[in-house]
Amino acid sequence: MESAQNSVGLVKTEYFTFAEEEEDHLVLDSGKNFGPVTVAYETYGTLNPERDNAILVCHALSGDAHAAGFHADNDRKPGWWEDMIGPGKAFDTNMYFVICSNVLGGCVGTTGPSSINPRTGKPYGMEFPVVTIGDMVKVQKKLVDRLGIEKLLAVTGGSMGGMQALEWSLRFPNSVRSAIIIASTACLSAQSIAFDAVGRNAITSDPNWQGGDYYGGEIPARGLSIARMIGHITYLSDRSMHEKFGRKLQSSGKFNFDFSSEFQVESYLDYQGTKFVERFDANSYLYVTKAMDYFDVAGYYGEGVLEKALDLVKARIIILSFTSDWLFPPYQSEEMLDAFVQAGKDVSYVNIDSPYGHDAFLLEYELETKLIGTFLYATYNNEMFWEEKW
Repeated sequence: MESAQNSVGLVKTEYFTFAEEEEDHLVLDSGKNFGPVTVAYETYGTLNPERDNAILVCHALSGDAHAAGFHADNDRKPGWWEDMIGPGKAFDTNMYFVICSNVLGGCVGTTGPSSINPRTGKPYGMEFPVVTIGDMVKVQKKLVDRLGIEKLLAVTGGSMGGMQALEWSLRFPNSVRSAIIIASTACLSAQSIAFDAVGRNAITSDPNWQGGDYYGGEIPARGLSIARMIGHITYLSDRSMHEKFGRKLQSSGKFNFDFSSEFQVESYLDYQGTKFVERFDANSYLYVTKAMDYFDVAGYYGEGVLEKALDLVKARIIILSFTSDWLFPPYQSEEMLDAFVQAGKDVSYVNIDSPYGHDAFLLEYELETKLIGTFLYATYNNEMFWEEKW
């Protein structure tokens, strides 16, 4: 384990299974009943005797339950939000009890298409039901109930994690004191749906996909790699790509006059695609991106009117966006802000100047720590957020 200042240290992934009997199956937004469901999760910090200091962290598309700390002494890579979770950090584990779980439909411990279907003894594959962000949140609620927590201090996440945080405040308004929505949106735009569609087509066009029944054989590595490459471009910005790569070549500075990956940016995308294939399931990519495509707060809760949908919210809200994010650009956060204000809700908004694009929510941790740390402290102590504390 690499020494990490203020890390939570060694952590262990836990598992919780529910809906094992048919009469207890989870009712999905599609109307289908599904079970059993196993949830992979990790916790950091200590739940206080009042059980009122719990924060649920929700991950983005390719994330998992391992948000902080290390799994072993020789582990070189900490959890995906290590810079934000731990003693003295934004989600201060000296004060708060932090929970992170892998989403329904995922492939890192929680039930998904690569899980064994108990009816057949084989992986579900495309027999796995289509799920929504709301279904993911229902599963998280089961976990939170299992942990004996009636009301969360906060639910938070970036990107798809922000969608889950917003969904929590709508679906379970009495169970959330605050929601921290970062680099996210109230509905996926046509452009984002288009990028998801291209990624899914890359996977399903791979001959190895086999209609989703590739388990035990050659995986659709090329298709999944291309999907990741497409997605990764949307996480960056023109400025960050220019500063990092420009038009630099891999080798001699002369063109090869062939179709190899001779630009550094090409090699970088190749690397990202290859690494992703090593840790993610292609079918999960299909299901999770589809869940994001279906996310539409106004359509589901407000008959097409966002302000009407947000009237359900009882939580204190803070929204963070980033100036160079072109996947979920600031105007989408501003639309949420306006609707929250029109609905008369307790909402704050900060648009952070950053060159890092959508990935800024993982990188701008110093400013996020100031904003989120202050917001959480004020919420926990029933104070106004915009007092002069930072």
